[in-house]
Amino acid sequence: MQIQVRINEEGALRNQRYAFTDRFTLVSELLQNARRAGAMRIEIHYDASAQVLKVEDDGRGLDDFQKLLSFHESGWDAATSAEERPFGVGFSKCLYAATRCIVASKHQRIDIDTAAALAKASIEVESIAEAVAGTRIELHGVDLPDLGNRIETLCLGFPVAVLFNGKPLTRRFAAANLATMASPMGAVHLAGTRDGRHSHDTMVFLQGFCVMKPSYCPDDRVNVVHLDSRQFMAHLPDRDKLIDEDVQGKRIDAELKACWRQTLELAKTQLPPERFVETYYAAMRAWGQLDLLNDLDVLPAEMFEEIVDYPIQQDSGDRDYVRQVTVAPSRLAIESGAVTLVSLDWVGDDNAARWMLARAKGYLVFDWLGLHLDHWALRRVRFLEEEAVEVEAVSEQLRVQLEGRWVWPTVILCEAVRLRAGNEEADITDMGVCHEDVLYIPAGETSGEPVRQASSFMDENDQFLESDLNADRDALADLIRRLRSVDPVQTLDSLLQELRLGRYPLLHGKAFQVTVGVGAAPGHSVALVAEAGSANTGACHAGS
Repeated sequence: MQIQVRINEEGALRNQRYAFTDRFTLVSELLQNARRAGAMRIEIHYDASAQVLKVEDDGRGLDDFQKLLSFHESGWDAATSAEERPFGVGFSKCLYAATRCIVASKHQRIDIDTAAALAKASIEVESIAEAVAGTRIELHGVDLPDLGNRIETLCLGFPVAVLFNGKPLTRRFAAANLATMASPMGAVHLAGTRDGRHSHDTMVFLQGFCVMKPSYCPDDRVNVVHLDSRQFMAHLPDRDKLIDEDVQGKRIDAELKACWRQTLELAKTQLPPERFVETYYAAMRAWGQLDLLNDLDVLPAEMFEEIVDYPIQQDSGDRDYVRQVTVAPSRLAIESGAVTLVSLDWVGDDNAARWMLARAKGYLVFDWLGLHLDHWALRRVRFLEEEAVEVEAVSEQLRVQLEGRWVWPTVILCEAVRLRAGNEEADITDMGVCHEDVLYIPAGETSGEPVRQASSFMDENDQFLESDLNADRDALADLIRRLRSVDPVQTLDSLLQELRLGRYPLLHGKAFQVTVGVGAAPGHSVALVAEAGSANTGACHAGS
């Protein structure tokens, strides 16, 4: 017994109406046919109320009308078939989308009842006196809602001039309307070749229609690729996605990178180094071309930050305590040691002391990841995160626990905070330093801000706890003020005010003797010495 592939013609004709996923494919197929016929101008008219679509082009026209109704036979000449590999199913969309189809070309015309044609009825080709240049197609019973809004998008990259209801379409991504460069995959337009404002958003077109696009596409910042149709194919029948899109997408990215390499190498020969770096550094970094900086003595200012304010923990948003330098330091300044470049992670309670040392010494925070591994500047970067840091309280006065709402660090009051890393040392006298869950508070610190080095005040849901921050900052500032007070009465009064003792009727009118420093810890003792209307002395109660 032998078997072979067979085709059920009736089933194929019946089911092909479901092959096209988009009703607007009808328009793109008619445009495609006109382009392949050598058209230089295509006019589309659509009457939504009458549901009549007319497409007329100035191409070579039709010699054999049978080609329109021969499914899966392209009917194109050998050159077009080799260049574009047409599928031979385009015109069939007209039979499924319309009830009547009238086609005229040169001195011939057909008027097709589409239902009869799909039932394989014979269609008469008529001779007409009118000479129709190119091809004119008129479809009746075509429902294309919103075609007026869709047609512009459909023709964004189409190479032939198109008019819709008498109005020319802009076709802003057509190759003729862009500055393009040749590449092995086709014509490429790169965004940012003149000003460096590059983009990774790319619109990819095959035979004039979009086959790949970003989710969001800004009009003025997008790469455009017109693929060579001899190398790439789109899915049958809609042709709106590439075959092996994942593989082809990687190839397209690689070719775009190569195009940027070519562009940057040319710009490097034409511009002064300072101008070249200023204009194209971001593009070099984004497209993996950082080695082009290796033989230059200049660096972009955006790689350097100076520490201009108190370093605090910030899990998101802008880091207000650093600012980009206006002018990058010279190679001489870096290599001579006049400028020290350091690498630091974002501030945390494990590296806040390193940030404070860098601030005190005037180091510049350097984005070394933005350089090629062979760049000369990398030999001059100090990686502070990898260095041990020592924190010492100079003339320590006392240490207590801050019982905050969110943080509970140990607080050490001292005259200064001494920081050491390697051979470098700095004494901090004006701002607190957090290190290993300890807040070192020097003589000049009164603000309570050091709690912001202890925590970012973000909870597990990434919610910023502003009220907790304010409470803990105020608590630390108040604690510092009390501990540094020189008037014992004022200090005790300040502490008692927080207790709001008047809320307790049992204490009203009573006088106590409080002795501080008695017992362990040190502790304190309290004795009732007088009561309203009584001179009796109560018992002494010690506490710690």
